[in-house]
Amino acid sequence: MVTTAHPAAAAGPTVPAVGTRLLAVRHLGPNWYAAVMGTAIVANASATLPYGFPGLRTGCTVVWACSLVMLAVLLTARATHWIHHRDQARAHLLDPAMAPFYGCLSMALLAVGGGTLIVGRDWIGTQAAVALDTVLYTLGTTIGLAAAVAIPYLMVVRHRIAADQASPVWLLPVVAPMVSAAVGPLLIPHLPAGQAQQTMLYACFAMFGLSLLATLVMLPVIFARLVTAGPLPLALTPTLFLVLGPLGQSTTATNKFADFAPGVVHAPLDRGFLVFAVLFGVPVMGFALMWLALAAALVVRARRRGMGFAMTWWAFTFPVGTCVTGAEGLGNHTGLAVFDWLATGLFALLVTAVAVALTHTLRGVVNGRLLAAPALNA
Repeated sequence: MVTTAHPAAAAGPTVPAVGTRLLAVRHLGPNWYAAVMGTAIVANASATLPYGFPGLRTGCTVVWACSLVMLAVLLTARATHWIHHRDQARAHLLDPAMAPFYGCLSMALLAVGGGTLIVGRDWIGTQAAVALDTVLYTLGTTIGLAAAVAIPYLMVVRHRIAADQASPVWLLPVVAPMVSAAVGPLLIPHLPAGQAQQTMLYACFAMFGLSLLATLVMLPVIFARLVTAGPLPLALTPTLFLVLGPLGQSTTATNKFADFAPGVVHAPLDRGFLVFAVLFGVPVMGFALMWLALAAALVVRARRRGMGFAMTWWAFTFPVGTCVTGAEGLGNHTGLAVFDWLATGLFALLVTAVAVALTHTLRGVVNGRLLAAPALNA
């Protein structure tokens, strides 16, 4: 997701002559982790699709492997960025438009880690998959919890933000713990029975509450900005899809709690998680569909007014993927075919969005446009 030039990002010392490869990563921001998230969610969402076809799981395992490679490459590139372009990295933290994207690092680690247990174990084995996911989940959760506090802190004490600058991007740091809540239950069967499994379940439930309440604080601010200040700038219009992230991911999380609570917590709490999953998930999914229609209409409007490709197009991927997994869970727990149809339709939308975003991203990397200074990306 690319932003326009900002004074904080434009300031700083002259770029040192460190070679073409090092210069190429100078403007590589944390927003690039959105590409990893958007790719990984395809594999995660495919595993429990109600309708399948031969080769689907193999194909999505290939997608997971690609997301793992993308994560490794991006982690290396971002480490190089921090080592050789620390001034620019600091500028990103002080830029209210870029800082929230640090939540994407957490979600990229978590999405790839979850995919490792869901489909990656087919290739690397369960033991290796559990070990890799444990590392990625621990890192992703730690970074996500830190970002959920640090980024809002910076917004309060360092960033200077006008009311009309409210953006769906603000949701990224606070939604990261919700991703931890949704993928954490996958590790429960691999933990010792008793206290360890119960602690993991309730820790995920706590992160669900943390993220949900923080989202409920921010959503009215974002909607009020749209109503009072009008549509977002063209390049930022796709970020409206980010609102789907906490909606779909919270629905997914509650359904995961219902899946793994039996045998971990005693009755009637295990049944309580199932009841909560349905009573919470159905109305939230209804709101998600309303927001999807509103966001899609505004995107069509922006496209007609000349909106071109930017890294913000990756906002069409991961948030939609969370709605796929949320609908899958509701279909499983209610037995309603309508949720199966919804999950399948949204999955088709997800795959199309990933294909389009990935194609344009690769083209932009090859021609250098996406790695240029922000002023040239606007």
